[in-house]
Amino acid sequence: MAAAEALAARTEAPLACALCDRPIGSQVEWHHRVPKSEGGRETVPVHPICHRTIHASATNAELAGPLADIDALRAVPAVAKFVKWVADKPADFRVPVRRRR
Repeated sequence: MAAAEALAARTEAPLACALCDRPIGSQVEWHHRVPKSEGGRETVPVHPICHRTIHASATNAELAGPLADIDALRAVPAVAKFVKWVADKPADFRVPVRRRR
């Protein structure tokens, strides 16, 4: 029964994005806090733009290490700048996201 409850919880509309804490709009993506390639299983709901920003700002190795913690991820300068910028945008706001160099 636990698997069914987990599936039901995942398919219900989450209240807020794990990265920016804004309400989730019509689209939700599920971010693996530790990448699947590194053995991660736990996911958190994020906006598509927030998900792109996470992966543009950190490598899978970084996400598997200290940046698996969402608060540590928010402390990365590029992510902190993004979260501040996106704070007043609507839930379904979209723009292209550039990868870091």
